Amino acid sequence: MSNGATSSADESAWPLTPAERVWSPVRLAVTLATAAAATWCYLIGEAVGGYLGFVEGAIALSAGCMIGMLLVLLAAGPASVRFGIDSIAGTKPQFGARGWVVPAALQAVSIIGWNSLLIIFFAKSSIQLAVAVGIAPVGVAGAGFVPALTLFACLLIFCVLRRGATGVSAVSNILVAHVFVGFWMLYLLVSHRWPELVAAQPLAASPDRLWNYTTGIELGIVTTLSWWPYIGAMIRMAPNGRSVVLPVLLGMGAPVPLLSLIGLAGVLVLKSSDPAQWLRTVGGPTYGIVSLCFVTAANFGTAIAGIYASAIGLRNFRTLERRSWTTLLTITILPVAVVGAFIPELFFAKFGSFLALIGVAFAPLCGIQIADYYALRRRRLDVRAIFDDAPGSPYYFWHGVNPAAIVALIIGCGVYVALLNPLTYVSEGPYRFLTASLPATAAAAAVYLVCSWFVIRSGRGGYRRA
Repeated sequence: MSNGATSSADESAWPLTPAERVWSPVRLAVTLATAAAATWCYLIGEAVGGYLGFVEGAIALSAGCMIGMLLVLLAAGPASVRFGIDSIAGTKPQFGARGWVVPAALQAVSIIGWNSLLIIFFAKSSIQLAVAVGIAPVGVAGAGFVPALTLFACLLIFCVLRRGATGVSAVSNILVAHVFVGFWMLYLLVSHRWPELVAAQPLAASPDRLWNYTTGIELGIVTTLSWWPYIGAMIRMAPNGRSVVLPVLLGMGAPVPLLSLIGLAGVLVLKSSDPAQWLRTVGGPTYGIVSLCFVTAANFGTAIAGIYASAIGLRNFRTLERRSWTTLLTITILPVAVVGAFIPELFFAKFGSFLALIGVAFAPLCGIQIADYYALRRRRLDVRAIFDDAPGSPYYFWHGVNPAAIVALIIGCGVYVALLNPLTYVSEGPYRFLTASLPATAAAAAVYLVCSWFVIRSGRGGYRRA
């Protein structure tokens, strides 16, 4: 299928044909690795470092990230790989021909939030780099340069993405080098400070060691669950499922815990997760400059992937389906530019709470999709019905909404919050044995299966009765 309003297939939300899905496993892995490696890795490592030491934190975070990545791949992967559609289009069989706007809203708010953080970090890192190399005076950050550089970054991303997925891939081929620079930085810290790393004690650790491990795993799961909005737009470019699994798990799932060890090690030994600060201590000013280049490049690459995924998601709205690609990019980038230009520091102060509340929804969302695709539809989807929102179409349900998905999503979010307060990390009940994400995923799946019994009996939803 094609969309006459767009200049190329990878700028539309229509299913890609086999001839249009040209990304090899290596190309996909490079793109995903570039997107995965960003400043959030340091923040994740810092969070885990509050509860676990280096070795324990590395194990817990790696396990959690792989679990979360597997859930995302099982949930969003099948429809995207089989039909070449993005994550949002893949939710229509569960949420309905109109109800898909709920996951679309979650995607939009999550990506806008992440991209705002990354672009502001890009601006701050650029300023620090300019100061470090002597082309800007100390204290320049207070002169309004963060808003100016944020707008510059948004303009640069806009220009890159005018080429669609080709632009994403081209930038990734260059910026993937920063992943290896990150591993080099981790090697420096570990090799120079290994005895201190082993002896370092986390500052906020609970007396309950099991709770600490569980929280490290939970942080890893939630981190990679936040890749749900991104993954469909990337893997739809691959020709088949065989070329997707390893690139996703190794290209997107592995770099996050590995690069998070930079923040984990830094906060344990030098009480700072920012490599630009501690690398100067380890190796001098030159190493500090190298790390700033790494941070700047990392944020830029991830923001490009996020804005591309968000722009593709907008194609699912009928009013935007035939708008130009330039218009979609403008709509997607504008909120990020506004945040970065007018309220960067306020956004920084509130971002943790904002993101925590948004992230709660992705575990139940994955549970719903997994239950629907594997248990109810037996791996069968009607791709034509995904793009048919007329009354009476297979995925129209009631007024375009599947109440089973809405109820399951709400209950799944409730289970998560009941087990773990995402703002304070005060836990209840069996959290220390189960995490919060996994019970929320399971609860949403179970509720969806029960409620769908009534949907199937009504003859709605395009299900095949046994």
